[in-house]
Amino acid sequence: MWMRKADAAETAQWGPADEPALVCAEAAFAQAFHYWRGISGRRYLHSVYSLIGCPALPQANYILVRRYDDGRREALAFGQTKDDTATLNLAHLRHEGAKRGANEVHIHLLAATAEARLEVETDLAAAHVERVTATATAA
Repeated sequence: MWMRKADAAETAQWGPADEPALVCAEAAFAQAFHYWRGISGRRYLHSVYSLIGCPALPQANYILVRRYDDGRREALAFGQTKDDTATLNLAHLRHEGAKRGANEVHIHLLAATAEARLEVETDLAAAHVERVTATATAA
């Protein structure tokens, strides 16, 4: 399973902004998991899929991510699927991901209601804006 150390710029007061989630030590375990941290300090567990390998999804939170050859990940967009039809949600994700240059989709399925999904999206997006602003200011 892929792992890396967090860069100092990624380390907020609560720890790294994004980090691999080690939930299974089996090398044959194909599914990857990843944590993303919100402005609140909460960590949100996401399932990681390639943009093409992502399955049809129920209503859920997502992050469109560009993963580079050196293993770095860049969050490109935060959102939530909104359709009751899983295949329409998948079509939306693939379309948005392709437009933005994403090659991974990180899915958070643990927010059960529309209100909870909005809270997760807002928390993660706010943390991302803060990290980007802090990085730009430091440069």
